[in-house]
Amino acid sequence: MKYAQIDSNLFVKNRKKFMAQMRPKSIAVFNSNDIYPIGADSTLPFEQDRDIFYLSGADQEETILLMFPDAMDPKHREILFVRETNEHIAIWEGAKLTKEKATEVSGIESVYWLSDFDKIFFDLMTEADTIYFNTNEHYRQAVETQTREDRFIEKCKKEYPAHQWAKSNPILQNIRGVKESEEIELMQTACDITEKGFRRILEFVKPGVWEHEMEAEFLHEFIRNRSRGFAYSPIIAAGNNANVLHYLENNQQVKDGDMILLDLAAEYANYSSDMTRTIPVNGKFTKRQKEVYSAVLRVKEEATKMLVPGTIWAEYHKEVGKLMTSELIGLGLLDKADVQNENPDWPAYKKYFMHGTSHHIGLNTHDYGELKKPMKANMVFTVEPGIYIPAEGMGIRLEDDVVIQEKGEPFNLMRNIPIEIEEIEELMHK
Repeated sequence: MKYAQIDSNLFVKNRKKFMAQMRPKSIAVFNSNDIYPIGADSTLPFEQDRDIFYLSGADQEETILLMFPDAMDPKHREILFVRETNEHIAIWEGAKLTKEKATEVSGIESVYWLSDFDKIFFDLMTEADTIYFNTNEHYRQAVETQTREDRFIEKCKKEYPAHQWAKSNPILQNIRGVKESEEIELMQTACDITEKGFRRILEFVKPGVWEHEMEAEFLHEFIRNRSRGFAYSPIIAAGNNANVLHYLENNQQVKDGDMILLDLAAEYANYSSDMTRTIPVNGKFTKRQKEVYSAVLRVKEEATKMLVPGTIWAEYHKEVGKLMTSELIGLGLLDKADVQNENPDWPAYKKYFMHGTSHHIGLNTHDYGELKKPMKANMVFTVEPGIYIPAEGMGIRLEDDVVIQEKGEPFNLMRNIPIEIEEIEELMHK
């Protein structure tokens, strides 16, 4: 891994939080992601399942975490199973976790080879009444591939039909949404790497460059700072491309007078950052571009102030809609009749701002976290309003990542990334 090793105390704390919510005489099991094939002998680069990483720090394929707080043998209350390594694997694939290194990374004393799992699991299941299955219940999930976790659940239900089943996901939604200080530091590192990429691009952009050239500049800066790369598929959208919300082609030449919407960010140690900036190709905003940009920035600043403990996510979005409606009237894009005659299920402002404003961010860019309960301190949210005007060939979105505080306004992890019109123009003209 490119990142510096994380203190195992983080994973010890995370496991304690999870186990505190488990039923008596229950076992929870978490599996690594598969390495996915793409044809012939080629595979996609491995990325660890974020749940097992959150609970163990083990960033390696073919790994299983088992937690059984009520195990009769204390050494079996936390177990990590890892792939047995050998000289052949070391030569062809590189070093894998030894038992000693797995303990150092995870803080788990009992480490076994994966080949021992079935025998030990059977023995522990004779002591347990309930098995926690880790299903993906994220509100945006649309997974069609059968995962390693899915296969485990299928096998377990067949072999242990007398046991009760429980869901890990509600516990994970509860605990992963509120970040530990170590997690916030890792996310700050990801944001700092993103800042370096953005400052680099401000010096690089000029009429005639290509969207994919900008993508390459960002990627270079991210990797040289120990990131694996982009936290999500980068959006580099010049001109009217910015009106495609998930524009991913990044294959057009940028033109004088256009703006470029940059929705991209670095990951670090599997933790995401999520930034959007919109900049003028020639380094100077036009009068109209400034008007729309300033409107988006005002909405972002006011929306950020609402992210405090006790706020309800759905109500927050309604209030942001009111802010945006006012700004769109000021820009001449809506009038009072549009608002008076609007469909309550699709308010008038959604013609120009059709997506949400904030989502949890952490180990996933759209992270786990409870959305129907009041917000809590140390939750981390994006704030990302936008205005999209295809008729004028412009789309502007601005986005930062912020940490909810016990009192007062959120702490902005992207506070050092240029966003004010004057600063962006100054840096682009250096």
